[in-house]
Amino acid sequence: MKFSDYMNQYIEILECSAKELAKVCDLSAAVISRYRTGEREPAADSAQLEKLIVGIAKLAREKGVIDLSEAQIRRDFDAALNQKNSDYENFSANFDALITQLDINMKALSQASSFDLSYLYRIRSGHRRPSDLNSFCNSFCLYIVSHYSGVADKETAASLLGCSVEQIQTDDDYQYHLRNWLYTSTTEKSQTDMESFLQNLDTFNLDEYIRAIHFDELKVPTMPFQIYSPRSYYGVEEMRKGELDFFKHTVLAKSMEPIFMCSDMPMSDMAKDMDFNRKWMFAIAMSLKKGLHLNIIHNIDRPFHEMMLGLESWIPIYMTGQVSPYHLPNVSTHVYHHFNYVSGTVALTGECLSGHHDRGKYYLTNNREEVAYYKQKAADLLSKAEPLMEIFRTESEALFETYQQTEAHETGNRHNILSTPPIYTLTPELLTQILDRAKLTTAQREKVLRHAKQQRTLFEETLQNAYVYDEFATISQEEFAEHPAQLALSDAFYEADIPYTYEEYLAHIRLTKEFADTHSGYKVQTDAKQTFRNIQIHIIEGKCVRLSKSKTPVIHFVIRHPKMVSALEHFVAPVME
Repeated sequence: MKFSDYMNQYIEILECSAKELAKVCDLSAAVISRYRTGEREPAADSAQLEKLIVGIAKLAREKGVIDLSEAQIRRDFDAALNQKNSDYENFSANFDALITQLDINMKALSQASSFDLSYLYRIRSGHRRPSDLNSFCNSFCLYIVSHYSGVADKETAASLLGCSVEQIQTDDDYQYHLRNWLYTSTTEKSQTDMESFLQNLDTFNLDEYIRAIHFDELKVPTMPFQIYSPRSYYGVEEMRKGELDFFKHTVLAKSMEPIFMCSDMPMSDMAKDMDFNRKWMFAIAMSLKKGLHLNIIHNIDRPFHEMMLGLESWIPIYMTGQVSPYHLPNVSTHVYHHFNYVSGTVALTGECLSGHHDRGKYYLTNNREEVAYYKQKAADLLSKAEPLMEIFRTESEALFETYQQTEAHETGNRHNILSTPPIYTLTPELLTQILDRAKLTTAQREKVLRHAKQQRTLFEETLQNAYVYDEFATISQEEFAEHPAQLALSDAFYEADIPYTYEEYLAHIRLTKEFADTHSGYKVQTDAKQTFRNIQIHIIEGKCVRLSKSKTPVIHFVIRHPKMVSALEHFVAPVME
């Protein structure tokens, strides 16, 4: 039910007038009237809402309506407002995504719709809600149909809307799909994409991947490779060849300078050729085998589905520690597409217009002056780029400790999705008992004890600045027998398994609950869904997310890009079968 529905229902149950309700709630009759018509709603944490709840409950007591308690009224209003806020948050997020993907001119939209420019920006950011959302949505959809119906625009829109271009050929169909998409929660689709990404990260084993592609058996060839330079490649088929020629020259050259890669060229045409995909991944593997470092500026200004698929395919490459991923903030054009690869001795550059990839062009050169130009261009692009994520591997353990110390003093509430109870709630006595049974070496034992002590200290410091909510599953003894829980030691870059006994596991859970009882800023849910076995998700709300993989190899990804942070914050853990 809507908030206005509850208002009218209460007035009917209490058999009172709007004026009588306004008086007992200390609110104006005009405000009550707007609440009843749905023209306005109070904010979820506002003084007006509190007055309304207290006033209605007071009237109910006076009139002897015993089943209308303050608690019940609060639950009803909270449910209505939360649903409304959730619906509007989805609309606002989709509104923003559509403006970004179609590169809609906000000033032109303001002039055409008669809405103030600052008002549109506030709607886009979610800080303002139109009084008549239906009317606003219809007006916005008509504007898009009128001004963004070109071939390239419809291709972009179809990708975002999750339909084919053929399904939005007529104005009516285009408007229908736009409206449905704007009102439809993006959670389900992004949930599926994010779940796929996290599940693959959870189960990915670098050793198995290396064996599967025979990486250890790869031999970097030393035969000379002659390119006819300069050379141009026209159309999709030739451009595929151009990329492979670039990597051939890079791998066979003597230079060990890093590779720079930056492209916002369309992906779908290139990806259709599976033979090219295999050769391209082999070229990347050969570059890594040679020992080259890759600086990559990812284009994540794409539909969420494409972005997550792209990142998922890069998981194995990130794991090697030979990749530095970046992104360019505030990319604003979707008309021109550009391609820039450069290594020590060769450069490949390209361009096309949106919707006309088949008429694009690549240019390959090993001319020294031209390569020097493209190297400088790469350096300039990197200077404007921001890290897509920070990646910490075993060799960067000291840097990770520094990061954790900084993180502990960050403001912002925390939400952690864990696979086992956290190490910071484990008492030294129980930890010592577990380590005694595990028969570690003196050095291993000291490392674990030192790490646990450090984590307890950092967590105490975190609680001084933030509220922390941890969730993990309490698995049954049968599940435990099949998949024994391990001490959570990924933050120590400790890959060897140290399993609990089931009694120790339950004891640690009890200690975690006791810790929550004695620390007001800490809340724990121990009956959550079993999510992942090898990754932990650490969220600082609105700021960043850290994905920590516990083994093969231990690795931490600190993600700050708003689109990914938002998706991870709203991620609902799936049930692990």
